[in-house]
Amino acid sequence: GFFAALFLLDSHRGSLRAPGTAFARKLDGPSHGLPADDKAKVISLVGREVVDSRGNPTVEAVLTTGYGTFSAIVPSGASTGIYEALELRDSGGRYKGKGCQKAVRNINRIIAPKLKGKDVRLQKALDEFMVHDLDGTKNEWGYPKAKLGANAVLAVSMCIARAGATAFGLELYEYISELKDTQFDASSIDVQRAKTKRYKMPVPMMNVINGGQHAGNKLPMQEFMIAPTGAGSFKEALQVGAEVYHSLKNVVKAKYGKDAASVGDEGGFAPNIQDDDEGLMALMEAIKDAGHTSKVKLAMDVAASEFYDSDGQTYNLGF
Repeated sequence: GFFAALFLLDSHRGSLRAPGTAFARKLDGPSHGLPADDKAKVISLVGREVVDSRGNPTVEAVLTTGYGTFSAIVPSGASTGIYEALELRDSGGRYKGKGCQKAVRNINRIIAPKLKGKDVRLQKALDEFMVHDLDGTKNEWGYPKAKLGANAVLAVSMCIARAGATAFGLELYEYISELKDTQFDASSIDVQRAKTKRYKMPVPMMNVINGGQHAGNKLPMQEFMIAPTGAGSFKEALQVGAEVYHSLKNVVKAKYGKDAASVGDEGGFAPNIQDDDEGLMALMEAIKDAGHTSKVKLAMDVAASEFYDSDGQTYNLGF
């Protein structure tokens, strides 16, 4: 649900349109060629502040239709890209400025009253309504959701996706596939096609060495990952990844001492490695020791914005 909602919320960067009532009119008319279904309408929507795995507040939304209750919690990263939509925080002393009460209030006071009675099967129209009509902010990059907060809008969008899938009688992954194939045309969603289609599990990307904002070492780059692309199934890929991870622990302890096997924010090792090449070499050694050289590729999430020096227009790699 997270990836689908991100795509939906970020799908309007290409052309800037002025906010107005166009999207509201889409929602107030017939349900885009869909058969009437009162059970698919929003009965209630509630936002609340919860705490994530790092101990920081984030936003949860809970949406109820005639088909049941659906919830979603917004993920929040340690680093922020310069082109990302705005994650609305409260500032001040509470939770060291990271509180989300403003975003929660925007769900409860602005979004919820406007979505009550709306059809959750209209994913694109509802997303556009929130982004353009209810929020309406824009900049040179697209729509930052700076009024309501991207964390408020995304929480609700993910709830709508889960509720919409149930309204169609589909699993979430089946529904997301149909949204993609139909270019978000709800009237073209084919339940039978979705249920008989062959699906592939994605290759798991495992973050095994942490740097940047995820750790306290000197590695500028944030995530050193392994991708078991040579595995024949997801089950095998998971096994390969786990074996490389445990092999890496032995490599780290042998190279940097027992106390170097501590982990960062996301469970990857965070040894006192001085440069990125050193981290990559440790990974290659672990892959070889685990016996999976032909099955595993390396991947990186660099998070380059975090070590970009705007004054010198250079990237500070620590040397």
